[in-house]
Amino acid sequence: MASQDLASTYAALILADEQQEISADKIVSLTTAAGCPVEPIWATLLAKALEGKDVKELLSNVGSGAGGSAAVAPTAAAGGAAAGGAAEEKKEEKKEEEKEESDDDMGFGLFD
Repeated sequence: MASQDLASTYAALILADEQQEISADKIVSLTTAAGCPVEPIWATLLAKALEGKDVKELLSNVGSGAGGSAAVAPTAAAGGAAAGGAAEEKKEEKKEEEKEESDDDMGFGLFD
């Protein structure tokens, strides 16, 4: 089952890279040609889940944690100065957390 999921996901990525419409028929034909046929229901579900979405944008925003473009809109609405102050506060919090989480000062190591 996991290989079928992976094959259909790769097929969707191939279609997105080729700037083709991601449809169930195309996913099924790609996976069949690759030697890993998937059931049409799974291809249909994947195609409906990706319908109207820019897959390349989704991939480029995987690590953002805030949902990509959804995070940009509230920041722009809040105003430049307020957003800049919030960003500085987050940086300061992150630096403090890094200092607190350090295990170097505990006096023991992994192989002691």
